[in-house]
Amino acid sequence: MILILDTDLTEESPTFQALLQHLRGLEGIEHRVHRVQGAEQTLREIYLIGNTKALRIEDMEALPGVARAIRVSREYRVLGRHAGDERPTGFDYRGVHFGQDNLNVFAGLCAVDTREHVEAMMRALKDNGQVCTRMGAYKPRTSPYAFQGHGAACLPYVFELAGKYGIQVIAMEILHEAHMDEIRKALEQTGQPTGVMLQIGTRNTQNFELLKAVGRQRDFPVLLKRGFGITLEESLNAAEYLASEGNDRVVFGLRGMKTNLGDPHRNFVDFAQVPVVKRLTRMPVCIDPSHSVGSRDVGPDGIPEVFQVTAQGVIAGANMILVDFHPDPATALVDGPQALRLEELPWFLEDVRLAREAYEERRLLAEAQHFARS
Repeated sequence: MILILDTDLTEESPTFQALLQHLRGLEGIEHRVHRVQGAEQTLREIYLIGNTKALRIEDMEALPGVARAIRVSREYRVLGRHAGDERPTGFDYRGVHFGQDNLNVFAGLCAVDTREHVEAMMRALKDNGQVCTRMGAYKPRTSPYAFQGHGAACLPYVFELAGKYGIQVIAMEILHEAHMDEIRKALEQTGQPTGVMLQIGTRNTQNFELLKAVGRQRDFPVLLKRGFGITLEESLNAAEYLASEGNDRVVFGLRGMKTNLGDPHRNFVDFAQVPVVKRLTRMPVCIDPSHSVGSRDVGPDGIPEVFQVTAQGVIAGANMILVDFHPDPATALVDGPQALRLEELPWFLEDVRLAREAYEERRLLAEAQHFARS
C-alpha cells in the first residue's frame, strides 16, 4: 500500500512524526518513506510493506497527513500503475520533459572517439533543433581486447561541447558506481553546462548492487535497458530496484531480444511491448533501433531498416529514441556498421515526426471510439 501525504507536510512536523508512530504500531507492517522531488516542492510518499490486505483504504486515508491511499496491485509498487493511482507518468530534467505523453530523440555517438567527431555531432543536433544526445564514454565489450571507451578522459570536452551547442541531456552508460563520481567531477569542473541521464545497459540489468547504488543518487535520471536474456517482468523489477532506493526518474528501454529468431537483424525487435510497459508502469518508454537492427541496410522501398523499426516503436507510442549517428561510420570504434550518417539526421527526424503524427491521430481515434461507446 502507498500513502500519499499532504503536499505541505514536512518530516519535522508533529503530524508526520505522529503518523510514523502509528505506522510503527501496525503488526507485520514495515514502512519506507519515499521523497519525490518536483519542480517547486518535495512530495512524500510512504510505502507499507507486508500483510496490508487487512488495512482498509478508508482507515488509512483518515490518518492525519494522508491525502490518499493506493492499494498496490503489482510487484513493482513504486513504478507500477495501480487502481486509483493518479501519480504522474513522467518527470522534468534540465528543462526537458520525459513522460508517457511526449517524445524525445537522443541521436549521437555510441562511443566517443575524437573531440572533432563529438563537435560535429553536437553541431548537427543544434542545426536540427535537438537538445538531447547519446555519448558513450564507458563501453562494455564482449572481447577484453576491444575498445572500452575513453572513460573519464573524454568527459570534460564532451560536457563543454554540449554546453557550447545547447545540448541539455546526454544519455551515458555507466558500468560501475565510481563512474557516477567521475561524471559529477567533470560536470563541476566544466561549470554544469549540461545534464546526464545515466544508462544501465542490458548486461547490467541484473547487477543489483549497481542498481541500488544508482537508485540512491538523486542527481541524475536513469535509462534502464531491458535485459537481453530475461523476461519483461524481470526487467521491470530491475527498474523497481532503482525506484525502491529513492530515484523514480526512470525511463525503460526496449532494445531487442538476443535470439537468432531475429536474424538477420542483430536482435529480435521487441517494440510491440511499448504499450505493454506503459500500461503496466508509469515509466516513459525508450526504443533503441540501432542495437535492434545492427546495420544500415535499406529495403527495396528505399527506407533504411533502422527507420522502419523506429517508426514501429514511435507509432506504438514510444517516448524516447536512442539512435546511433556518426560523422564517419567507417572509422567509428564501436558499432560503426549500424551508425547512421549526419546527413541522414534531417531525414530521420522528419520520418520520426510522421510516425508520431500517425500515433497522435490513432490516439484521437481511440478516444473518439471510447466516447462513442460510453
